[in-house]
Amino acid sequence: MLTKRAARLALVLGILAPALVGSVPAAQAPAPIPTDPTALPIPPQPPAAPPSPLLQKYVPVSAERLKNPSAGEWLMTRRSYDGWGYSPLEQINAGNVKRLKPVWTLSTGMNNGHEAAPIVNGGVMFVTSSYNQVLALDAKAGTVLWRYRSAPPGNVRGKPVSRGVALYGDKVFAVLTEAVIVALDAKTGQEVWRATVGDNSSGEYLTAPPLVADGKLITGISGGDGPNRGFLAAYDPETGRQLWKTYMTPAPGEPGSDTWRGDDWRTGGAATWVTGNYDPETNLVFWGVGNGYPWVGYARPGDNLYTASTVAVDAATGAIEGYFQYTPNESWDWDEVSPPILVDFRREGRTIKGLVNFARNGYVYFLERTRGAIRFVDGGPYVKQNVFKRLDPKTGRPEVDETRKPDIGRLADFCPSWHGAKNWQPGAYNPKTRMVYVPTQENICAVMIGRTIQTQSGATRAATTNRMYIAPGADHLS
Repeated sequence: MLTKRAARLALVLGILAPALVGSVPAAQAPAPIPTDPTALPIPPQPPAAPPSPLLQKYVPVSAERLKNPSAGEWLMTRRSYDGWGYSPLEQINAGNVKRLKPVWTLSTGMNNGHEAAPIVNGGVMFVTSSYNQVLALDAKAGTVLWRYRSAPPGNVRGKPVSRGVALYGDKVFAVLTEAVIVALDAKTGQEVWRATVGDNSSGEYLTAPPLVADGKLITGISGGDGPNRGFLAAYDPETGRQLWKTYMTPAPGEPGSDTWRGDDWRTGGAATWVTGNYDPETNLVFWGVGNGYPWVGYARPGDNLYTASTVAVDAATGAIEGYFQYTPNESWDWDEVSPPILVDFRREGRTIKGLVNFARNGYVYFLERTRGAIRFVDGGPYVKQNVFKRLDPKTGRPEVDETRKPDIGRLADFCPSWHGAKNWQPGAYNPKTRMVYVPTQENICAVMIGRTIQTQSGATRAATTNRMYIAPGADHLS
């Protein structure tokens, strides 16, 4: 067990004992591209104002710049494809950080959650707010250069938060709650195209920006807490045309379909609501997959691939080349949507091309990334966790204490809570110190009991009643 201090603050890569390696098979090919166009008409929009002098000098974002960003820019959500969230700038340091003071503030006009990473290109900062708003700002002065708004439909479903934008070429790409992706002119904020990603009437919606990889916009979908089927989809950044779509619950006949009972896969959840990371060397995208639906695992027997997993997806084709499932038959809302960071580490005298993930289930995993399979190396708890007895040293599969697994009519007590040891917020890695910094939620536990309810259509489905509590004897929360 890691120390409490390490669990709260950081972990030096390489502290866990080595273990045997197990490989995993590849998964299914992408679904056929639909023949119906996904393009939507652009709503009326006000005339564009002349670009400011700063925007007139806007430099398009190339694939090479995304792969090798300059020190003073932050061109994607985690700055670099490896997901480190690390800035090499050194002007602010431990000796002068106490002299920092506010220079400017800005109200977005929204009092809902603000969860977007600021994206900066050539002194222009792009941020989003809730309710489909994008702002371009002068990063130095804080002045608004342009503002884009798209009113959500009156019957829109889903959470109105937005987690940022993507940049590519001369465009800014944002997602709208109603499961729509839009391309904006970076200089004017005018909408260039919009395309449908999911069916909002069924509860599918969007919160996270797309990932630009292999010249494509790759996006996931939210809505896994309802009877939906998670997926990834890729779009042409110039036209918005869908290029491929891959579901996260395999249909009968596809690899992994035997982990589902009957037609449970059709509504099995497995949302993909946080932006993934990318390895340009292998052209693989590493994306996190969420919880199963319903929460009560006994209501959907089987391992339920690819819920609570990381999948390795070919950016060119959408084919799933490998996966690692953290919690088979996930039953605690431990959706593993945050992608692992790409960090190489050493075990038994060799350097491993690694994936490191501080999972929501309370364990940290050291994995090996290849051109296909994701292999388990080792892992262990980093917060109080009482559901797993151990991990198999070859495969990483957990041995579960079944008394701590909720069921219909059976109360279960478990740590961490359904918010997990770490929620969707990413960690960060410092290559100079080889430390990983993780926002944890330690000593927050829960009780949960499954029950059945009647839906509006008259069907019966599983649901839960639950409550959080602080672990007895806890000397801290994090």
